Amino acid sequence: MNSITNYIKESYNELRHKVTWPTLKELQGSSVLVLVTSLIIALIVYGMDAGFGQILGFIYETIY
Repeated sequence: MNSITNYIKESYNELRHKVTWPTLKELQGSSVLVLVTSLIIALIVYGMDAGFGQILGFIYETIY
């Protein structure tokens, strides 16, 4: 039980004094970057899906 308590105390100490937390401005910038990148990737995937759907639709119409 003592080792668990010691682990928790050391973890808290490390998080409180040794970890560098981002500033609000850095956090906002990173969040905007993630949002924009996610939207771009979603649009690319949507475009590929629509394109393949059109191609397969053309192939199926031609065959049948």
